[in-house]
Amino acid sequence: MGYMTVEEHSSMVLHLKRSPGIRSWSLLVGIVSVGLAAAYYSSDSIAWKLFYVTGCLFVAMQNMEEWEEAVFDKTKNLIELRTFSLYAMILTLWSKGQEKVVLDLTHLRDVCVQEERVRYVGKGYLLILRLATGFSHPLTQGATLGGRSDVEAIAVLVKRFLGLEQLQHLWQQEEAEYEEEEEADSLDESSDLEEEAGEL
Repeated sequence: MGYMTVEEHSSMVLHLKRSPGIRSWSLLVGIVSVGLAAAYYSSDSIAWKLFYVTGCLFVAMQNMEEWEEAVFDKTKNLIELRTFSLYAMILTLWSKGQEKVVLDLTHLRDVCVQEERVRYVGKGYLLILRLATGFSHPLTQGATLGGRSDVEAIAVLVKRFLGLEQLQHLWQQEEAEYEEEEEADSLDESSDLEEEAGEL
């Protein structure tokens, strides 16, 4: 499974989606199978058998990855990051389980790949959105195990869609011009002070 799949890609909207991978579904089937086997081969009452199955089902759902979406919308100048957790939905009886984060697209300054340690399995990679406010936010809640190339491909796609490389070049030029103006102003001030001191 790749990092994220492209649902929609137009000149104004980029919609990325991520679903639980084969590892999550395998884990779900494996843990539920343990519960079913315990219930089938146990000589306990029906209540205990039901407890084995539901307990294993909850443990399996807790270890599942979440469904995640990212929508970059140039018309609204917004980035919407949505997360849907099956475990949280069932646990809260459908009152919660879906989270939504909205970021201002005009504040986005950079998109980069970050390495993250994943408990028990090694290294994973995820995409980080860096904002002008100094705030950073991950594109997804979970890192992708394995190769970095899938995450880098999404980073390149997002940068190309938003034109971040051209904007970064423009911002660097503006910063350089601003620094030159500040230096010129400070030189003018120092020369004015020297002239005033010479007149005294």
